[in-house]
Amino acid sequence: MSFLTSRAAAIAPAALFLFALASTGGSGAIAQDQVIHPAIADTVSAQSSGTAAPADQIRFEATEVAQPLHQNPVDQAPAANLRELVATMPADAVLSRDLTCLASAIYYEARGETLEGQLAVGQVIVNRAGSGKFPQDYCGVVTQPGQFSFVSGGSIPQARRDSPAWQRASAIARIAHQELWDSKADNALYFHASRVRPVWASRKPLLARIDSHVFYR
Repeated sequence: MSFLTSRAAAIAPAALFLFALASTGGSGAIAQDQVIHPAIADTVSAQSSGTAAPADQIRFEATEVAQPLHQNPVDQAPAANLRELVATMPADAVLSRDLTCLASAIYYEARGETLEGQLAVGQVIVNRAGSGKFPQDYCGVVTQPGQFSFVSGGSIPQARRDSPAWQRASAIARIAHQELWDSKADNALYFHASRVRPVWASRKPLLARIDSHVFYR
């Protein structure tokens, strides 16, 4: 056998191995590289108990997590301002149970505020869920006893789903969840109405005053 023939015979198995690896490795790498928000993971876990949204809705939320900051989720063009970004959010998309809780908190706490004020309220709930100091899902944060006055007996009242205020709150919930827009309350864990002065406020670092709310770390 010639030198070239023997060398080709040695290379062929390696080439076949690399071809096989390229053909099968894609799905495993993609599965490992997917990032799922802790709130979605909790919602998926809750599905087995019948409390979560259907699986196809959960997957829809999971695909939204990796959107770039300040990007239009429809065509990836940069949004000029928050109002423009809100207008691009899908109005007819079904919210998961967790995002419904987040949107409800925004609706009841800040539906009369500017979009920046609504985003700041939503940001507090997102921050709490990821802080390790509060429940790890949005519904748990919102229904935690003594935190939100609109919650009664551990239940969130039904919002008017056909109202423009709900559409805005839903859009802001998606934006806060996906971290699509910066907020002055990006690191906030606490807030209160500016008309009151809770005793704990003096012990927390002040971050921002937005509309009728004051935000703290």
